[in-house]
Formats: sequence, structure tokens, C-alpha cells
Amino acid sequence: MPSRSLSRTENHNNAHALALRQEAKAKDDANATRTHQPSLVTHKEVPKRSIHTPLGFAAMVHSIAHIEWNAIRLALDAVWRFDDMPASYYQDWMRVADEETKHFNLLEALLKDLGYTYGDFTAHDGLWHMCEITKGDIVARMALVPRTLEARGLDATPLVQAKLKRMKLAGLDSGLLGDAKRMDAILDIILADEIGHVAIGNHWYRWLCQKEGLDPIAHYKKLAIEFDAPRLKPPLNTAARLKAGFVMEELIIK
Repeated sequence: MPSRSLSRTENHNNAHALALRQEAKAKDDANATRTHQPSLVTHKEVPKRSIHTPLGFAAMVHSIAHIEWNAIRLALDAVWRFDDMPASYYQDWMRVADEETKHFNLLEALLKDLGYTYGDFTAHDGLWHMCEITKGDIVARMALVPRTLEARGLDATPLVQAKLKRMKLAGLDSGLLGDAKRMDAILDIILADEIGHVAIGNHWYRWLCQKEGLDPIAHYKKLAIEFDAPRLKPPLNTAARLKAGFVMEELIIK
């Protein structure tokens, strides 16, 4: 039986997807060769500092910048690494990469105003480790990076913002309080965008599960065990998680 020829629309979509993947690979290769990057250590080895000091505040900004830097590379990796996905998949993750770049640039500008740059502090490699171990399984990647590790940011961001707001009560230098207010505003932008990014991960995870005949909730539990993914920890930002496409069954902490 002769193979079906592709329609003009399908050819256009395939060409567009290929162009996006080539663009993502070039950007990711350039990012990987950035000369000044942080020394990577385990999560437990990252020094704990008070954000009430200029050094500790800068270290906190740097830690979030590191998350955003990894998020750029994770989005680009999701574009160039995985074959045979719809063009809209590649468009979605390129948009995520662009928004993560915006976040990183805002944080790096703040770091520079504080007298530092990205790479001046050590950082942990948890996000990138999960990227590496899921590189052969797109279903696992969608399950465990955007809708697990990145979704944790939905829970953590309001906690960081609460700490920033409490700095007003500590009698700190007005300059540091101004920096805290600026950081709080940046986190507002990040949280709003990250809901959309996690929603994209949820969409494509469920799309892949439907395509492969998998139950998304049951299969997630299997993947979480197989890849030793972090478990849900309270407090959850339930409203943000529901907006990002989770269902209540997935938000039960056991």
C-alpha cells in the first residue's frame, strides 16, 4: 500500500518545527558555553545565609536566577531533543524559553546592581539532574520537570515573597528594603508566567498519556518512583496548581 503524501499544511508545520528545533539547539549550545557559570554542589552543600544581610540577599537572588537559567535550558532541551511532536509542542516550549529568559534577565540586572553577576555563588544541580535522567523518555520529562520540579516553584514563590515583605519589620537599610521590593515585583512576574509553563507541561503530559493509552495519574506515580522524584510537600499553592491544570486528586499529600 503506497504511503500517504503529506499535505501542504503538514509540510509547512514540519518545516516550522524543524526550524524551531534548530534554533533551540543553537541557543542551548551557546548557553552551555557561557564562560561564567556557578560551581555546582549538592543541595545540602549550598550555604544558608540570612536575606537580611546584603550578601545573603544577593545569594537568594542568585539562587532564583539559577533556577531560571536552568529553566531556559530545560525548555530549549525539550524543543530540540524530542522528535515527532506537533508543531504546537515546539512553539509552546520556545515561548517558555523566551519567558524564562525574561525572568533571568530581570534577576541578573538586579544582581548586577547589587554588585554581583550570575556565577558568583555556588548552586545546586537538582533541576538539571532530572533533565539528564529523563532525556530518553519524553513522557517522564513532561511528568517530572515542568509538572513536578517547576511546579514546586508555584508553592515556594509566595513563601519567598512573604519573607521579603517581613523585611520591612526588621529595621533594615532602606537600600536593601528597596531591593526587596524590586525582587517582590519580579517574583510577581515569574509566578504569573510559571502557572502557564506548568500548564503547558500538564497539557503535553496528558496528551502523551492519551496517545500511548496511559492513565496519567497512575503512570505519574510509577514515574515518580522510577526516577525518585520529590514528593509533594505542604504548604501547596493549591489555587495556582489548579489554574495550571492539576486536579484535586493529584494534590493529596500522603
